[in-house]
Amino acid sequence: MTDTFHTRVLDISTGSTERVYDLTRDCEAYLREAAGGRDGLLNVFVPHATAGVAILETGSGSDDDLLAALHDLLPADDRWRHRHGSPGHGRDHVLPALVPPHATLPVIGGRLELGTWQSVCLVDTNVDNPDRKVRLTFLG
Repeated sequence: MTDTFHTRVLDISTGSTERVYDLTRDCEAYLREAAGGRDGLLNVFVPHATAGVAILETGSGSDDDLLAALHDLLPADDRWRHRHGSPGHGRDHVLPALVPPHATLPVIGGRLELGTWQSVCLVDTNVDNPDRKVRLTFLG
């Protein structure tokens, strides 16, 4: 592949509960095609006002801990001025200020360079929107 720029949009269903969705395998599969063994950067972007991208350990409780911490910081109650949707939905619109809607990660030899316990995750606290898009872009 001679292109230095490649992009793809993933359709992700997060369901009707708050969720940390592990995107690592999706990113790795995408890079096998897009990177062609080259070095570069992977950008992961969520084009939603109520979701974010986090790099964290999953499967050992950290994902649940993140959701619990977000619940403590951003309670789902009636304090929010943004009031449409389910109760407390205004907090979902504050989420991207704490969990940004993007991450840029190193790619070496076509492989994602993450630490031993790191995963790329979509963080979605919006129970009103179970269908998400995630744009993956490789820049070689």
